[in-house]
Amino acid sequence: MPTASKPSLDPATIALVVIPFVVIELGLMLYALYDLFQEDRRVRGDSKIMWALIIAFVSLLGPLVYFFVGRDDSRGAETGTVPAAPADSIARILATWPKLAQATDAGVVTTGLTKRYGGGVVALDNLNLNVPSGTIFGFLGPNGAGKTTTLRLLTGLATATGGSGTVAGVRIGGTGGELARNIGYLDQDPRFYGWMRGRELLNMVGQLHGLHGAALRQRVGEVLEIVGLTEAGHRRIGGYSGGMRQRLGIGQALINQPRVLFLDEPVSSLDPEGRRDVLEIISKLRGTATVFMSTHILNDVERVCDRVAILNYGHLVVEGPIDELLDRYAQPIYELEPEPQQPGAIDRLAAAMRGQVWAGEVKTTPDTVRVFVTDPKVAGPAILPLVVASGVNLVRYERARPSLEDVFLRLVAESGPAIAPAVTVPVWGLDGRGRR
Repeated sequence: MPTASKPSLDPATIALVVIPFVVIELGLMLYALYDLFQEDRRVRGDSKIMWALIIAFVSLLGPLVYFFVGRDDSRGAETGTVPAAPADSIARILATWPKLAQATDAGVVTTGLTKRYGGGVVALDNLNLNVPSGTIFGFLGPNGAGKTTTLRLLTGLATATGGSGTVAGVRIGGTGGELARNIGYLDQDPRFYGWMRGRELLNMVGQLHGLHGAALRQRVGEVLEIVGLTEAGHRRIGGYSGGMRQRLGIGQALINQPRVLFLDEPVSSLDPEGRRDVLEIISKLRGTATVFMSTHILNDVERVCDRVAILNYGHLVVEGPIDELLDRYAQPIYELEPEPQQPGAIDRLAAAMRGQVWAGEVKTTPDTVRVFVTDPKVAGPAILPLVVASGVNLVRYERARPSLEDVFLRLVAESGPAIAPAVTVPVWGLDGRGRR
């Protein structure tokens, strides 16, 4: 049985219905204004100007209500996320963007960069970095290590108290628009006007960078496609999901085709799908921009970064390619997984490993024992006899590949807090002996 189709109105039919009402409304408004300003016409309140405004306002009330209340371009954005652009689409667009010159100038260079605050607080102390142009650089450290302070110095949002640095060959500190033209920046917690549409935001940022006309329209279209928001560009940002807002943040940072892109915790608040989409975009920027990414999600760093630096208490602990750091600092790890239904197996295995001269650290989970060894040539042959002596049957025994997290935790623990002078904090209302 065929389904009934919805009746449709063509523009001519709509015009025949609407035009008479428009003519009547305009006629009534003009007649009311004509009558109002007759010399002998009296009105309540004795203010003809007030009544003229009322006549005009009421006539415009319907369109105003429609434009400001009736239209809702954000509908549908809250019901789900928009998938990111395909990788081949991103690569196709970036292929038309200018490539970085093969690296006579580094992307980011700092020499003795230092930031001190009042009261003897040192947020950053003598930072020396050399980030190759076109690489994806991971800037790591625990909370309070000085990562955000470094980004603020490099982007011109703060002024250093010591040292110097360049970004894309431009000196930081007092460089004004020249630095801004060469960089893009995504804050840790980007905030946008919820009433704006995604395309409107990118247009505004593009105009701030001096783009206009066809060049601006083309760049906005390219950026929306890169971040996978072409279809959602007309929606209001207030209806975007967290992942969509983060991708829009990357888009506004890319609108000027920056030589250096600074990202402060770009994926920390996203779900796994959103993290995957954002990391895919970042990885495709290799060679088009130098990406300086501050984060504490180490698995993501291993996935996309070429080099990393680890910061702790404002001091640079180590910097270099990830593979070199793993080879140099990662301790060999042996992982033991007992068969189930063996009460106390984890504790017996851990006790057998602890105290051995070659065992640096022994960590346990509900299912496994991980042994960090200092001498794998001695530990390898010695572990299995210890397992046999403990009476535990294994389902798995392997030498695991150390991760960046293992290196990070070890180096941060070994670096320890910086030694700082004692700070005396006065307490108002107390005498020298602590009495009121």
